[in-house]
Order: sequence, then structure tokens, then C-alpha cells
Amino acid sequence: MEKIAVLGAGSWGTALGFVLADNGHDVRIWGHRQEIIDGINEMHENKKYLPGVELPMTMRGYTSLEEAILGVETVILAVPTKAIREVLQSLGKVATNPLTIVHVSKGIEPDTLLRISEMIEQEMEPAKLQDVVVLSGPSHAEEVSRRQPTTVTSSSKNMKAAEKVQDLFNNHQYFRVYTNPDVIGVEIGGALKNIIALAAGITDGLGYGDNAKAALMTRGLAEIARLGSVLGANPLTFSGLTGIGDLIVTCTSVHSRNWRAGNMLGKGHKLEEVLDNMGMVVEGVRTTKAAYQLAEKYDVKMPITQALYDVLFNDVSAKAAVDSLMSRTKTHEMEDLANILGERKN
Repeated sequence: MEKIAVLGAGSWGTALGFVLADNGHDVRIWGHRQEIIDGINEMHENKKYLPGVELPMTMRGYTSLEEAILGVETVILAVPTKAIREVLQSLGKVATNPLTIVHVSKGIEPDTLLRISEMIEQEMEPAKLQDVVVLSGPSHAEEVSRRQPTTVTSSSKNMKAAEKVQDLFNNHQYFRVYTNPDVIGVEIGGALKNIIALAAGITDGLGYGDNAKAALMTRGLAEIARLGSVLGANPLTFSGLTGIGDLIVTCTSVHSRNWRAGNMLGKGHKLEEVLDNMGMVVEGVRTTKAAYQLAEKYDVKMPITQALYDVLFNDVSAKAAVDSLMSRTKTHEMEDLANILGERKN
């Protein structure tokens, strides 16, 4: 049994704490909102984010970060991308020993264009950071917390750290963890699939059918691989759990907040209204801005990302954006694959 702190009492942090507690670990879950923490401790339920799920007795909630990480060597970072720097700065002030930080969020920081693992390395003092591990894959908190079969990937520059996290989370009944050394690919796949999920929700909101969604997902995967390869990822990663696997689940499930947000946009709702109604962070919005900036910086063609950026930030209608995609100059489908493989070879 290990003491493990989960920073973030949202749906995903709570679900991962549930898995760790199921595996016999002493889990401390930290959050800002007193009513959520009280509910975890007194009712063994997170009514706000995972209603109806009975949490194990070995999960305890804390509003004090210092108390939550006392005696802990492994920290699960499960807060939205926009809150990561603030939380890391607070963590750095109270940490007394080197920590392995396992981040489970999926995003890229606009303007700096940093992946989350890079943000962690930038914010944490070397003496207080043992390793950084990414845990990502096709996984909805609602299903994990109901012990439905799920597979994810653990990735790190230090494969021993990735394997340790694999051992912590692996559950022979319902939660299987693979390892992958391609940190860049795992993070890029997990972040950019939210862009395509927003777009998939838009096509559904417009009333388009399965043909449109299949095309969007396929061409979206090509965009993810194109940018990821330029950034140094292994193209094969995007054919795995953190690429096509995560893309499928996020573009097709009503559990996906990015799909739901896109669906509302497709039905004519304004972005501000959509975000107000969601009640949870829609990572794809910020990531669209970051991916658009990355595409410009590295001169990578990303037409779906461009079209979504125009919908989100330039007040272009969803239908006009889809029409612009359909009227693009004709090209060869295998051109992308040839370019990606060529870049990898060079």
C-alpha cells in the first residue's frame, strides 16, 4: 500500500482515486470546494461530478494541500490545464521531498505552446521533482468509476517511473495500463483529439450523419499525426490508445464534454453560452488556440483546426466552416502519410 495524493476533485481525479483505492492504496484527494470534500469524507460520494458512485472508505478528502501530500511520494495532477501552474506553484511551496508527478490532464498551454509535462518541469524545482509521468487514453470517468473495462497508457522519459505508475493503477478486473516511451506523442494525441471532438459535436449539431463524422475523425487523425511528427512524436503512437483510441471515444460519446460543447455550437449556441452551461472545463477550446498557434509556428497544414478556430474566435458560423472544408483544393489522401514518414526518416 502506498500513500498517493490526487490533486483535483473533479470527475477524472475522483475516478482515478477510486481505482487506486480499489487497488489497496491510501488515497488523499485534494480540492478547493469544501462541500465536495465534505461529501467525499462524510457521504463517500462526489455528488457534483460523480453522483451515485460510492467511493471507497480509503479515499479521504482534503482542502489543505500540505496535509494532502504529507508522507506522499506520488502525486496525481488532475486539474484543468489553465490551473496547472497555480497548483504547481502551491505544491512547490509545501513539498518537502522529491515527488513523482503523474499528470492526467489533456491540453497545451496557449502562447507558451508548452505541453503539460514541460510546464511541470518549468514550475517545479529539480530538488522537488523526481519524475514526470503522463497517464492518458480513451477513458471516461463515469465508466471507470463503475468498474467498466478501460485501457490507458503510462508514458515517461524514465520508463521505470512509467512502469511504477503502471503497477499502481493496473487492476486485473477493469483497468489495464500499457507503457509507451513517446511522451510527446502521448501528450499531443491526448490534447489534440479534443479539437476533433469539438468539431465532431458540431457536425452532429448541424444534423450531418455518420459519413461526415467518419471523414472528420479520419482527417483529424491525419492533422494530429502531422503536427505531432513535426514536434518529434513517433507517428505510430497515433495508431494506439492515446491516438485513435482516445479520438474514437471522445468523438462518439455523450460523456465527452468536448463533443457536447461542439454539439451545442452546431445547434447555434454562442461559445460563452456553451461554456456557461457546461459546468466543467472544455479543454478543447484552449487547445484549439494553442494548436492553431503551433500550426502557424511550424507551417503545418491543419484545416480542421483552422476552421474550428474561426468558429470559436472569429465568429464564423459552424455551417460556413464546414462548407470551407468541403471546398478545399483537391489533394491525394496518401500525401499526408508520405510526408509524415518522410519527416520521421529524416
